[in-house]
Amino acid sequence: MSTLRVLMPSWSQTGASPDFRQWLARGDRVADVQNVRATVLRELFHFAGDTIPVAALRHFCHADAACEGAWLCADPAWVRSEATGARLMACPLADLGEAEAATLGQALQPLFAEAGTPLGVDTPAAWCVRTTAAMPAVAWVDPVTALGANLLDCLPAGVAGRPWRRLFSETQVLLHAQPANAARIAAGKHPVNALWFWGAGALPASVETGVQVVASVDDTLRGLAKLGGALRLEPLPAALESDGRTGAVLLDLDVPGQACAASDWLEPFRRWLRERRFDAIEFAFASGECLRVRPGHRLRFWRRP
Repeated sequence: MSTLRVLMPSWSQTGASPDFRQWLARGDRVADVQNVRATVLRELFHFAGDTIPVAALRHFCHADAACEGAWLCADPAWVRSEATGARLMACPLADLGEAEAATLGQALQPLFAEAGTPLGVDTPAAWCVRTTAAMPAVAWVDPVTALGANLLDCLPAGVAGRPWRRLFSETQVLLHAQPANAARIAAGKHPVNALWFWGAGALPASVETGVQVVASVDDTLRGLAKLGGALRLEPLPAALESDGRTGAVLLDLDVPGQACAASDWLEPFRRWLRERRFDAIEFAFASGECLRVRPGHRLRFWRRP
C-alpha cells in the first residue's frame, strides 16, 4: 500500500484555509495520540530501546564515521532570571549564526573536556556532548516540555544529577562573560546564556523501516532515515513531484519556527490522490488530531468541518 504520512504542526498553528479544512472533513478521523512526533517515529522506525536517542541520531546525521558511545544534546538556550528563580525561555535559538556558535563552542570546550564530556557543534542550534556508559543515568527534560518552567523542576535531580547541575551552572558563568553574547544583546537578540541537556542515548545498532522516502529538515528524523536506509532524504519534498515510485513516504511539515500554510499543500495533496500517487494520506497534527484521506473521499461533498 502506498501511503503518505504527514507530520503537521498543531491544528491551531497550521493557518488552515476553509478549503483545506473542508477537504480534511471528507476524510476519516482516527484515534488521537499523545506525543505525536515520537509516536509516529516509533511506529515507522523500529529499533531497540524505549526512547529516541536524539543526540546520537542528530550527530550521526552529520557524521559519516560511526557514532560510537553515548551522546547528549547540549543545545544553546536562553534562560531568564526571575526573583523566584529562572526559567527556560528559548531553545533552540534559531537565529544563532555559525560564527557565533563556533566562538561560543570554543570558549566552552575546555570546561567540557575537563569534565570528561567533550563538546561538539553539529549545527549552530544543535550541540552535543559525548558521555560514557559509566555515568549514572539521570532523567532529562526535553526543551519543549521545559519551556516556561522553573529550572529547579527540570534540571536533573539527586546525587546522579549533581555533576550535570554543576556543569550547567559553570557553563552559564562562562557564557555570561562572552563578547559574542554582549553583541547579541546589543543587536536586540537573546543571549546564549545556557546549554540545555536532553535527548540522551546511544545510536541504535540497527533501524528497520518500510519508509522509502523521507522529506524533512529535522536531523533526528534524517538520522533515523539514514540509519534505516531510506532511499532518499530530502530537506524539501520536491522529489514527491518527480519521483514516480510508490511506497511509504514521510513528509515532515512540523518545522519549528516556520509557519505551515496548509492552503499551499491542498492542491498537491488532491492531485496525488487523484493520480493514485498514494492510496491514502494520513495526517498527524502535533496537537494530537489524526485524519486519513483516501481518493474516494472526494465524493463525500456533504461533509462539513
